[in-house]
Amino acid sequence: MLFNSEQFLIFFPTVTLLFFLLPKKLQWLWLLLVSYYFYMSWNPSYAILILISTVITYLSGVYLGKVDSLPLSDEVKKRRKKLYVSISFSSNLLILFFFKYFNFFNESFVEVAQLLGIEVHGSRFNVLLPVGISFYTFQALSYTMDVFRGKILPEKHFGRYALFVSFFPQLVAGPIERSTNLLPQFRQHKKFDHNRIREGLLLMMWGFFQKVVIADRLAVLVDTVYNDPESFKGVQLGLATVFFAFQILCDFSGYSDIAIGASKVLGFDLMKNFERPYFSKSIKEFWRRWHISLSTWFRDYLYFPLGGNRGSKLYVYRNLMIVFLVSGLWHGANWTFVVWGALHGSYLVIEDYMNGIWIKYRFTIMNNKGFSSKILKVALNFMLVTFAWIFFRSNTLSDSFYIVKNLLVNNFSKLFGNELYTMGLDKQDFSIAVISVLFLLLIHGLQRKTSLSKWVFNQWMPIRWSIYIGMALIILIFGYYGEQKEAQFIYFQF
Repeated sequence: MLFNSEQFLIFFPTVTLLFFLLPKKLQWLWLLLVSYYFYMSWNPSYAILILISTVITYLSGVYLGKVDSLPLSDEVKKRRKKLYVSISFSSNLLILFFFKYFNFFNESFVEVAQLLGIEVHGSRFNVLLPVGISFYTFQALSYTMDVFRGKILPEKHFGRYALFVSFFPQLVAGPIERSTNLLPQFRQHKKFDHNRIREGLLLMMWGFFQKVVIADRLAVLVDTVYNDPESFKGVQLGLATVFFAFQILCDFSGYSDIAIGASKVLGFDLMKNFERPYFSKSIKEFWRRWHISLSTWFRDYLYFPLGGNRGSKLYVYRNLMIVFLVSGLWHGANWTFVVWGALHGSYLVIEDYMNGIWIKYRFTIMNNKGFSSKILKVALNFMLVTFAWIFFRSNTLSDSFYIVKNLLVNNFSKLFGNELYTMGLDKQDFSIAVISVLFLLLIHGLQRKTSLSKWVFNQWMPIRWSIYIGMALIILIFGYYGEQKEAQFIYFQF
């Protein structure tokens, strides 16, 4: 079930109404049932996988909690805990590997063998990638690690734990929640709260605006160019790449805002997932603002265990590259994602190294904190991030290399006249796309100083309702629905 579907417009109000009418002891059960219904609306068999992951990680928590009460030495207890964690991680990652990566690694092995002159015949499993498997697997595994580290006590109530893994607003594409934040909230009685509901609905509307007005419209031009890159050159490839940078931001940030807003309506607080990432002045800052729930997951459960910032620069850089190569693979079973991850890892390594040089030699421009210096850094950072998006969006590595090779071809004449509108969007939709992106940047700029939701709620009631109605009308009138009314979210494939 998609957020931007007619089915969800019936599903969510119904779920919300009955949720607040039910007594506390039944609220968690209602949410668990509707969460599984929500997930099974794609494919009922998917529920088996999420249930298996839930049972494994639940039992790992139970057994981890029992170890301390056993009459064993500290060393034996430590080894046994590590065994339970290993079983939890290996079994869950094995399921993830089979459904998401088996064909990729198998085909890559065959290709390498053939290059070496070895005749190998690989087998391929034709299985559908379960929606959101990377998200709920990482969320479940973080619970195992949190129990192991003593950050949270094992959850004894299987139903509430199953709800933690399957909570429908953030089940399919995050945010990847932590057990320390979300699990305790399921023990609380949630009552109807007017302020929370209006705040959640406003955030949901903003998410829908990003998705159906901006992302889905930009997707038309991006798909036209990236699905047939050899028909385009120069400025056309550059425009499609910049459009993709905003498409993926609005698509994913839009989903996150709808998920966070829907949860807030029900009385639950989820972590923020985006914080104006294209206003970042460095790659390091970008990853503090982009897909925050994933970047902090990798920081806490991979980067720190690898050693983090401890040790020599060489070890730190090694850790960074490992994290971003794994992050690339997490996004998809394709070498394009691996290259994308390697680029961002390299950016961070080079950035850290160069920062030392700027400080050592007092390089004025890079150390300057003035407005012009900030604009320069934001522009440079956006260019680097957007360049990496070429590999993320390309269907194959050969497409990526073609785009990079032909990106600087001088054909600026394509920006003028009717040729601009031969890339999928007519003049009207192209204008709406540009204006809506500029409006997004304006809102992000204003958010540096104030919370727009608080500003809206502080307005006189007629003005406040004019804003609500205006937003709804903009989504209905200017939303890009095209032939397919319900467009998938990009991160559903991960």
